[in-house]
Order: sequence, then structure tokens, then C-alpha cells
Amino acid sequence: MDEVYLVAGPASKELAEKTAKLLRGKTLEVQHKLFPDGENYFRVTGGEMSRHVIVIQSTYPPQDVHLMQLMLLSSKLAEDGAKVIAVVPYLAYARQHRSFLQGEVVSLKAVAGLMAAAGIRRMVTVDIHNVEGLGFFSMPAHSISAIPLLAEYVSKSLLSKPLVVGPDRGSSVRAEAMATRMDADYIVMEKSRDRTTGETTVAMPAGAGVSGRDVVVVDDLISTGGTIAKTAKLLRVNGAKKVIVACTHALLAEGAMERMKEAGVEDLVATDTIPGKHSKVTVAPLLAEFIRQL
Repeated sequence: MDEVYLVAGPASKELAEKTAKLLRGKTLEVQHKLFPDGENYFRVTGGEMSRHVIVIQSTYPPQDVHLMQLMLLSSKLAEDGAKVIAVVPYLAYARQHRSFLQGEVVSLKAVAGLMAAAGIRRMVTVDIHNVEGLGFFSMPAHSISAIPLLAEYVSKSLLSKPLVVGPDRGSSVRAEAMATRMDADYIVMEKSRDRTTGETTVAMPAGAGVSGRDVVVVDDLISTGGTIAKTAKLLRVNGAKKVIVACTHALLAEGAMERMKEAGVEDLVATDTIPGKHSKVTVAPLLAEFIRQL
């Protein structure tokens, strides 16, 4: 791709700055403020708009605020002639990619429609919850994996006979990728969920062999920490020596970290798709490399 401009959305300023530095790209100036009623004001200056402009804006909570900010920025840039690429490190509503009960809204489909209406030409995210969701986007849409970065970070720890664990069937690909990078074994837990109550149960596969081993539980995101806590507790009961958790998106609803610690989790390693205390791995190199290849 030729020289590009980058726009740092309010939710991802630090990550956007790191990415721009790696790309040696120009960052457009964004003036942002809130009106007394809470509505957003934006003004973007400092560049010729008849080229590709990359907007980096994650959509972690408050999701609707961050989504609206992305739409406002993108629509103005597109209106001025820019070919807008939205880099959305954490994509909100991606877990709602299908309806399970009659009348349920497929929220990701609506989000994809909003992005198209805002003039976004391409969407890039990191570790989308389910790749099937990319099919809702009318423009090219990509999900890139942070697993190699997480594996590199975790591998620096002194782990005894490491075992990678996926907390459910949906995490099997990630668990395998993590294990391959770490030259370790992996297993996948068996999880079931009541679609009405949301209650989950977790079971360990036969012959798991976790006793005396350091375990790395890997998932795309952690919200309440309930599944991870149940997984960690089961691993500890079965003799796991240490349990650490690696995830791309640490949403961490209130009480999540305490819940996991009480279950025996010793450490949490996450990326900066959602900035926070546990964001120990930056995805800036991942984003920069992908952008270079466009």
C-alpha cells in the first residue's frame, strides 16, 4: 500500500500511536470533545483525503459510544474522499453472530451494516469471536490472530511441562495454535451452556493428564471470568501445578479477576486491544505488518 494516513480514535490513542510509529506513517490531527449533553464533536485536519486513511478505534465498553465515534470519524473521512480502512482491535457485538432463540437480534449483522453506511471500505479486527461473523460485512473484512504474540510472551515464563488448555470447543483452533508455538501439548474442555439462563458447565476430557503441569488457558476474550474460573478450579482439583490465563481481549466485567484468582488463576496475560492493567502484549506490530501487506 502507498503512503497512508492514520487516525487515532479516542478509544485507541496509544495503540494507534505505536502502530503509526512502526509504519512511519502520518497521523492526522483529531479534535474531539463532548457537548454538555454527551454527544461527540470531531474535526479531522492535516492531510489530503484522496488516499487511504486508517482509523484505529477499538469498541470495548462503553461499546455504543465507541462504535458511534468510529462511525462519525469514518463517515466524515469518506465524505471528504478518503478510502477508509477501519482497524477495530476489539469488535463489539461479535459474540452475537447468530440467533439461538426466536426473535433474537443478530447484532453483528447490524454493526456490519452501520460500517458500510459510514463509508468504510475495509474492516480489520483481531481475533474475532467466530470467523463466520466476517460474512456479514459487505466490504473485505479480516480477523488477524494475536496468538503468536501471546505465545511468545508466555513462553518467556519458566513453565514446567506446559499444557495449553482451551476452555471450550470454540477455542480449539486457538489452543492448537498456541500449543504449536510453545511446542507443548493441548487439550480442550467440554463446555455446555443453557441458552435461556446462560449457565455453563465445564468438564475435562478423559485422559487429560494435567497433574504436576503448568497450564496455560487460552481464549479470545474474558468477560465475567466464569468459564475460566470453572476451568481453573477443575484443573487445580486434578493436580495442575500452576494456572495462567492468556487472552486477546480482557473485557473483565466487575469481579472477574477476583473470581478467577479465587479459582486458582495465578496470572492473566492480555493484549492492548482493550487497554488495562493486564494488557502486557501490544498488537501494534501485528497491525502494522498487516497494513503493510494491504
